Amino acid sequence: MASLEAKRKQIGEEWLSYRLCITAEEAFPEYERHFLSAREEIVASFRIFDPSTRLRSPEGRAIGETWRDLIEHVLRSGVEITLYITDFDAIAASSLHQCTWRSIRELSAVAELAGPDAARLRLVAAAHPARVGLLPTLVLYPRLVRELQRRARELARLSPELLRTALRDMPCLAPYIRQTDKGPRPAYGFPRLIPASHHQKVAVFDRKRITLGGLDLNERRWDTKEHRQPADETWHDVQIFLDDPGRARAAVEHILSLQRVTGGMMAPPRTPGLLRTLSRRRRTGFFLSPHRLVREISMAHRRRIATSRKLIYIETQFLRDLRTAQRLARAARKNPDLNLILIIPAAPDDLAFNKLRRADVRLGEFLQARCLRMLRSAYGSRVFIGAPVQPRRYFSEGRDALWGGPIIYVHSKVSVFDDDAAIVSSANLNGRSLYWDTELGLELTRPADVRHLRRRCFEHWLPEGSGPEFYDAETALESWRRLAVDNLYKPPEERRGFVLPYDPTPADRFGRDLPAVPDEIV
Repeated sequence: MASLEAKRKQIGEEWLSYRLCITAEEAFPEYERHFLSAREEIVASFRIFDPSTRLRSPEGRAIGETWRDLIEHVLRSGVEITLYITDFDAIAASSLHQCTWRSIRELSAVAELAGPDAARLRLVAAAHPARVGLLPTLVLYPRLVRELQRRARELARLSPELLRTALRDMPCLAPYIRQTDKGPRPAYGFPRLIPASHHQKVAVFDRKRITLGGLDLNERRWDTKEHRQPADETWHDVQIFLDDPGRARAAVEHILSLQRVTGGMMAPPRTPGLLRTLSRRRRTGFFLSPHRLVREISMAHRRRIATSRKLIYIETQFLRDLRTAQRLARAARKNPDLNLILIIPAAPDDLAFNKLRRADVRLGEFLQARCLRMLRSAYGSRVFIGAPVQPRRYFSEGRDALWGGPIIYVHSKVSVFDDDAAIVSSANLNGRSLYWDTELGLELTRPADVRHLRRRCFEHWLPEGSGPEFYDAETALESWRRLAVDNLYKPPEERRGFVLPYDPTPADRFGRDLPAVPDEIV
């Protein structure tokens, strides 16, 4: 009997080694099915993992309403779960710190409900071991004091019961808060900030199947492929699922050794088939940054950019790394036939939705504006920079709108180089992801896999029924540009697809450099 691959080839279908999920509408049900299909072990590491997230798949809904129910069911079935949830600096990122420990508390309660006969649930609140050095901490101390005072004021508004709950879910903040007759007050000490985080999103099932990409698990990440929600509820992401025991075993070793590697207690293990960013804590107290350890994601981009011939396609939340922009610019000058399509959000989420105007937000916009100017200078008409927008009218004076429509927030991390290679990871193209934070990804090199991934990404943004000129490497850029300009001059409700030109003016005006601060901080 012919193999499944041979049968598919007989009917003209190219065999694929993975399943690609576009947005949480596709990925969340797949997450649930993979958790439910595990028989022995699940090892995972997420930046955010909220067990109150609703279940979406028919299989998941058959056992309960939320991921609490799913985890309890999986534990009762005898599966052992090891889950690393990233922890954050308690002062600079107290809300994320609180979310982590709330998830730890809720999942610990789920394990108790599963009973003593259920397989073990191992939970790790995984803060990056790196700490800001003594001298930078002294410089930043006035800002730390202001942040601590603000946290104390927020806590003072809570009822006694909610205050106890909040402090219980912020164990690393509690030592810096003292209780007085007038309520919570700062207890000034000398906190050491955490400069990096574990930003990866990866899960391994029975050391045979693996998923990775940009998608964490909470309700904020939920969105459909139609992106019909309010702008601040859209979240475009890409996640990849594949059966690959080699990569799965390597990912397990990477996760289980993570704290020792980043703590400087052991060398990074070999992880064939995977790409990483890793840093570790420094042994001296003079630096703000961690020590760079592994830059495989950055180096893979460097290698593929240099060898690209016709078309590079990138989706990323941020393009702020000047080195990557310089490599892209050099490739354009070296090869006059090379085109670049870049899809980015119209504004970072902190600015578009939270309306934050902090110095770090301004630095991020400054760096991205500089990178985009570099690309426009090098490529000229051979670059298209797009920002997706919903095809409906929306009036706003903020950055959550573009060209009269609500923006779609791009969080995916995908780079495609001709038909030769594609990189899917948790890493943005900024210094933090490429040099500081813990990131994980993979490189696809089978031409069928690469073509499929690019086509799926293209199909998502383009109107239904777009012709072959939108997909061909030699004609895609001009076709995308014409579509975007055509959409620009139409009423929002008459636009086709999601593609519009990115507007660089707001970032140029808002961005500000911070000369004494390393670019990698954003």
